[in-house]
Amino acid sequence: MRYAIVLERGPTSYGAYVPDLPGCVAAAETREETLALIRDAIGFHLEELRQDGVAVPKPLSTAEYVEVATG
Repeated sequence: MRYAIVLERGPTSYGAYVPDLPGCVAAAETREETLALIRDAIGFHLEELRQDGVAVPKPLSTAEYVEVATG
């Protein structure tokens, strides 16, 4: 499966979350480290859902960029 993630840069670190998997988050000092951690977090999250007998949510979210005029 392929899930959309949101990756945010903060003043001293990065954070990521998965809109289709509430509570699935990761944070680290670098972008690359955060991406690796969120991949692992998704795997752990899905495994826990399966163990609890909960249906794994289908990935529904997508991401797009839009151009807007400034000034």
